[in-house]
Amino acid sequence: MSVVTGAEQGIAVMNLREFFHDSVQQALNHQHVSVEAQTECYLVNVLTRFAHADEFYEQTEQGKALRPLACMLSDAISANDVEQQRQHLQRMGDVSLFMAGFFAHSFARKLIDIDYHIAMGGRAYSALADSWRGRLRGAVFNTLFAELAVKFQRLVDVLNEVADMATPANNKDVLRLYEIWLKTGSPRARQQLDRCGVIPVGVKAHA
Repeated sequence: MSVVTGAEQGIAVMNLREFFHDSVQQALNHQHVSVEAQTECYLVNVLTRFAHADEFYEQTEQGKALRPLACMLSDAISANDVEQQRQHLQRMGDVSLFMAGFFAHSFARKLIDIDYHIAMGGRAYSALADSWRGRLRGAVFNTLFAELAVKFQRLVDVLNEVADMATPANNKDVLRLYEIWLKTGSPRARQQLDRCGVIPVGVKAHA
């Protein structure tokens, strides 16, 4: 079994869930991001599930495809009941997180960039958390999705690092890192720029 993250190359692993579990823990620790145990488990589950194309893409009239986030939001807004709305919002948040985390570099020169996915994903998880607020047995879900919403940007950085663990390091695109930092203020992108010796305009070099 191999992990492929948009590049042509990947790394072979025996157990996908174990790989993502170890990688997520390592990235969280390295970036000093603290999350609840249930949130960490949720990230691992999203990565493990979407690593399989049949789970990531949806069946459409044109075959397997990834529907636009705007369509997912429209589905949530027009849902017939709360449960259906939650399903659409969760799908929207999960896809946004996976796309922004694993395909940040592939957005270059496209109309829809990483900041759009971060905004849409955070919005989806926030609405999902609100839907569980005050509900019987909803406290766990409210806490989970609220943390995903509030820390969405930091978790995207975490998944960026996980993706880097599965792709060759020499594929770095310094210009793209700079674009990501400008659009999102990503602490991880800034740190990588520092290591590359690139100091963004208006930012003082470290002493």
